[in-house]
Amino acid sequence: MDKMRSRKDLFEVSGPTYLTYVNWNCPHHRRSVMASLVQGAYVLERDRQLNQQGPDALAPAWWKFFHFELRQELVDDADSSIFGAVYAFKPPYNILDPAAAASAPHYVVAFRGTIRNKASASRDLELDLQLARNGGLERSTRFLVAMHAIRAVVSAAGAGHGRVWLAGHSLGSAISTLGGKIMARAGVLLPAFLFNPPFLSAPVERIPHKKVKHGIRIAKSFVTAGVATVLQHKGGGGDEAFAALARWVPNVLVNPADHISAEYVGYFGHRKKMEDIGAGAVGRLATRHSVTHLLQGIGKPGGCEPLHLFPSAVLTVNRGPSPDFKTAHGIHQWWRPDLAMQLQCSAYSYA
Repeated sequence: MDKMRSRKDLFEVSGPTYLTYVNWNCPHHRRSVMASLVQGAYVLERDRQLNQQGPDALAPAWWKFFHFELRQELVDDADSSIFGAVYAFKPPYNILDPAAAASAPHYVVAFRGTIRNKASASRDLELDLQLARNGGLERSTRFLVAMHAIRAVVSAAGAGHGRVWLAGHSLGSAISTLGGKIMARAGVLLPAFLFNPPFLSAPVERIPHKKVKHGIRIAKSFVTAGVATVLQHKGGGGDEAFAALARWVPNVLVNPADHISAEYVGYFGHRKKMEDIGAGAVGRLATRHSVTHLLQGIGKPGGCEPLHLFPSAVLTVNRGPSPDFKTAHGIHQWWRPDLAMQLQCSAYSYA
């Protein structure tokens, strides 16, 4: 067995083994378990690539430790890779704290991000490119399989559909976002944990000078709001779809050193700054649009909605040190035992 793969994928070496008791009312515990279930989807695919089955499989430890069962592997028809999993929570009869367990999800649908091993890299990178080009992910076979699984689990949960949770990392976060938005518009609000979700915009947050960064954001907001106003007067770029999502409040977890997701820090923080300078209306209009999507939506009914923009969210920022991009973008950071002291959490709602 490859040593690097062994260290990365072995739960007893890399996982949150300290969580021998899970309090589902504790944000740190919830975050750690959700990240572990996403890691389980990663390891499922690596097990498949290495043909490690039965007692040799490393993936089951990532969910069994927290009393979950694997109900379904989600397989991409395009390359037969495993890109996600459906888990069911099965607590033991002698659980220590039934009240805390009562807040646990009944089901979790989790999606991994990109794996760069040759067996799945081609398909993963193809979807990354579709995402970067602001379109096509929703028509991919991978997303169609994912959406079918989400709907099936929600249907099985019945009146308890709020106990169906979504989780994803990187590309998997984009799939969770798209699925969560579709369900939210249907009146089904699914708790979601979006780890390092891609923000499809210039990385303004990476600019070190605060005044320059703030100036760029203000100028960008006025340009975006201006284009949106012009197109709305011409009958495009409606805002009903964005406003309809305001009741859905996903958990968005990012690292400022991760250029793929860092822009969410500025995206949410900029709203208050626009209010402070008396430009709240401009800020709110810019919040729900991007110039690229406004232009792409010309002539399309309802316009073209940006996948990466949220009306409401609980934003969690990891302010701890990250030595490199791989660490800042990785899933492993989200269950570190010392992480709670390094997190900055803020709730944002859209009015």
